[in-house]
Amino acid sequence: MPGWLDLAGFDQRLIVPAVMALGAVVLAVQSVLGLITQVRTQRIVNRRLQFKERFESHSEAMIELRKSRGLDLQGNLAMSLKWLNQLIVRSGLKYQPVRWALMAAVGAAAASGAAYVYLGGWIAAVIAFPLVLVAGPLLVLRHFAAARAKKLAGQLPDALQIVCRSLEAGHPVATAVGLVAREMPDPIGTEFGMAADEVSYGMSLTNAVQRMAERAGDPDVELFAATVRLQEKTGGNLTELLKANTTTIRERQTMRLKVRAASAEGRASAMILTAAPFVVMAGIHLMRPEFYGRVWHDPLIKYGFSGLFVWLLIGNFVMNRMINFRM
Repeated sequence: MPGWLDLAGFDQRLIVPAVMALGAVVLAVQSVLGLITQVRTQRIVNRRLQFKERFESHSEAMIELRKSRGLDLQGNLAMSLKWLNQLIVRSGLKYQPVRWALMAAVGAAAASGAAYVYLGGWIAAVIAFPLVLVAGPLLVLRHFAAARAKKLAGQLPDALQIVCRSLEAGHPVATAVGLVAREMPDPIGTEFGMAADEVSYGMSLTNAVQRMAERAGDPDVELFAATVRLQEKTGGNLTELLKANTTTIRERQTMRLKVRAASAEGRASAMILTAAPFVVMAGIHLMRPEFYGRVWHDPLIKYGFSGLFVWLLIGNFVMNRMINFRM
């Protein structure tokens, strides 16, 4: 069928060398990108220090860092939609609304065109455009926010150990928090750095740490903030409290890893069952292009594939609920 990729006449002896060449290119690109990332990380530990290099005044760097996270000049949420503003802040992405809107519009237009061609008619195109325009950016933000929260939670025990050792050396709490900001990479380094900056400009340590917990959106960071609040109200040895806090966080992370290992079989089965129809369809089309080419424009086939795709989404939702254990 014209317009479809026809590999029936392709020499199968070239498949293995082509795959090996593609793998070599991917590894080379990955190595170069890894080297660039490592050099950049060694030069500038985290994003906050990068802002401090660009601006002469420390206050200007702090204001620009807040604006890049979607916050106002005082570090509060700048948007009227609080849930959306929190999602933007927790994603860690640079706040660029115009660029995001253009990217979302281009993606929605592409999805609308694909719906018009493959699903048939303007109705599918009109439905796809606003759906992708609204849901696409939200899904991307949720993905980056979840990945950032996971990385931050993994870095938190090491950051708390640095705080404990600094306190044992006789440093004040604000200095210990600032030490984490200088020594730790993103995302924990920037979050602790913003808290240290707020303390330096007159905010209490409790409020600064509470703001950090709100920006992070992670329960382990909230536990750290609660520990600081408790020590301020009742007194006691903050170092011992933070050590106990670190132990608790590590045990919780260990339990999460055990739960993830226990659900690994279910997740693997879900991925295989999801990918199998697409892999089989692609294989059939590559070997016999006429198999689908002859009936692809039949309305019954289009409606049938649409129904199967919806059924696949329902099955994925059910499997996700079965293997998604909350702790």
